[in-house]
Amino acid sequence: MRALIALGGNAMTAPDGTATVDAQRAAIGTAADRIADLVATGTDVVVTHGNGPQVGNLLVKNELTAHVVPMVPLDWCGAQTQGTLGYTLTASLDAALARRGLDRRAAALVTRTVVDPDDPDFLAPSKPVGRFLPEAEAQRFVAEGQNWQDRGERGWRRVVPSPQPREIVDAPAVQTLVDAGYVVVAAGGGGIPVLREADGTLTGVEAVIDKDLGAALLGTLVRADVLVIATDVDNAIVGWGTPEARALGRVGVQEMRDIAAAGHFAAGSMGPKVEAALRFAEKGGTSVITSLDRIRDAVAAVASGSTDDAVGTVVVPEPSTAGVA
Repeated sequence: MRALIALGGNAMTAPDGTATVDAQRAAIGTAADRIADLVATGTDVVVTHGNGPQVGNLLVKNELTAHVVPMVPLDWCGAQTQGTLGYTLTASLDAALARRGLDRRAAALVTRTVVDPDDPDFLAPSKPVGRFLPEAEAQRFVAEGQNWQDRGERGWRRVVPSPQPREIVDAPAVQTLVDAGYVVVAAGGGGIPVLREADGTLTGVEAVIDKDLGAALLGTLVRADVLVIATDVDNAIVGWGTPEARALGRVGVQEMRDIAAAGHFAAGSMGPKVEAALRFAEKGGTSVITSLDRIRDAVAAVASGSTDDAVGTVVVPEPSTAGVA
């Protein structure tokens, strides 16, 4: 069994969103324990992760020190956070695996993701990043060519493109490491966004990639059997915030597409997770949206063919595509 675990931002920070070094280390340590429990079952594991709070911190440093040192672009921010979080995750994973007596090691890979220069999000950026600023301060960075928008009472906020992931350049290296027995951390933050030039060279671009959509693509490329999107809730919810709210258990691709099309999942929260789960299932794998504490049980349920709804929202492929991921 091979699983790709996509860790949400809640697995990288304190419950209140605090992103101090100590808070991040503690949260990552907890996530590493849950992943090590899964590895102990004999499952091959690839881990990917969000990096929103960490990139946000780097952007604040950019803004505060712009008069002293040159600002760095978003692809550099993505690379830096992949390095930092990859280092922290592998250290925690190595320790958690050793505590369980497992002869396994973790490895982190700086990972690039190709996007399309004609992606419509480059013309109409949709992803807010960083902090809110008063208009006068925001205009300093508008003058530098950045896109900032008035967000009302909270102030102005930077908005950047979030193009679709098309190719994960380093997926073959991830595959090689997994085959060699490593627990691999890769494609953090959806991958470092790059454009492929006509001559085949790669250049970074100012953008961010949704980490769940990147995880779905990576999972397919490394032939994972199951994609587990670990978040802070046990299930996706239909009718969230209404008296008719209900948790989704096992659901087929077409039914889930219909539910999503009816507008049940917010674009800024559960929406991308559901879309990622659908994309992976449409390629023949099984997707699970669940809490961090349930990832081992979720993978075990998929491996056994269980229909137990208690492990989370399980999106199963249509019979014609099952097993082709």
